[in-house]
Amino acid sequence: MEQERSLAELDRRIAGCRACPRLVEWREEVARTKRAAFADWTYWGRPVPGFGPPDASLLVVGLAPAAHGGNRTGRMFTGDRSGDVLYEALYDVGLASQPTSERADDGLALYGVRVTAPVHCAPPANKPTPEERNTCRPWLVNELRLLEPTLRAVVVLGGFGWQAALPAFAEAGWQVPRPRPAFTHGARVELEGPGGPLQVFGCYHVSQRNTFTGLLTPEMLRDVLRTAARAAGLPTTPYPG
Repeated sequence: MEQERSLAELDRRIAGCRACPRLVEWREEVARTKRAAFADWTYWGRPVPGFGPPDASLLVVGLAPAAHGGNRTGRMFTGDRSGDVLYEALYDVGLASQPTSERADDGLALYGVRVTAPVHCAPPANKPTPEERNTCRPWLVNELRLLEPTLRAVVVLGGFGWQAALPAFAEAGWQVPRPRPAFTHGARVELEGPGGPLQVFGCYHVSQRNTFTGLLTPEMLRDVLRTAARAAGLPTTPYPG
């Protein structure tokens, strides 16, 4: 895969990818059949590119688009419960213009932050295979290389994202320790790279399972985002009270 010259070019190429037959079949079937609550929607039904400014200093890495979230709206973490949790937290920390993310044309803007995933197609049962993760990795590697001049910190959501992101960091030019650091919530790893150090933070995924059970609380998520934003040199809003 050749190196793209801009994130806009990369995003266009991602949206046209058909490399994984199982994912192509699933995302398109979901877009045809729809969910009853979204019967009047024209689903995106394609790979979902990253979202955020091209000079972001903080990157948030998830897992994959949701079938009736990003696969419907065409924007990462948009139109589903996980996105509700993430964007409300980004807003509270001072990194988003509004606390909701409902559709691609809702006016949401991110401040110094980009949101992406190691797998760009919605997978059945929210579970990409290792082969699909590896097939999609070059997109993340190219995204990291394009962001490298400004990128200073990364928040990785969940163990799957962590396992997918570390090899991508290495391929993009950062030095990943051996053995690879294990995923834990609150993990912080510094990676040396061509333009200086990159601070990588682990955070439980914003899935409904984690947020409904209290494994990930709003305070835990905001604490990680604030710490990562400060490591990236971004201003944050003060803690309430």
